[in-house]
Amino acid sequence: MSDRRTVEIVVEGRVQGVGYRDWTQRRAVALGLSGSVRNRADGTVAAIVSGPADAVAAMIDACKSGPGAARVDGVSVTERGGEPVPDGFAILHG
Repeated sequence: MSDRRTVEIVVEGRVQGVGYRDWTQRRAVALGLSGSVRNRADGTVAAIVSGPADAVAAMIDACKSGPGAARVDGVSVTERGGEPVPDGFAILHG
C-alpha cells in the first residue's frame, strides 16, 4: 500500500486577494508536496496537492486557517486517486 496521496482542497471564505495562493505554494513546497493552486470564479481557492500522506494531511490542516489576512469559512477535500501530478508547485492564473 502506497503512502502517497493526491487530493483537491477547496477553501471557502475571504480567500482571494489576501495572499492565499502564495501562502499555499510556500506551505506546500515546505512540506515537499507537488501540485497547483488557483482562484476560482466562485470566490473559492482550489488546490491539488500530492505527496506523502502525512504531509498532505498537514497541508489540509494548515488550509483550515490559511494566511493571517484570510478568513476561512470551510474546507472540502476530495480524494483524487492515482491522477499524475507534475513535480513542483504552481500558482495557476485564469
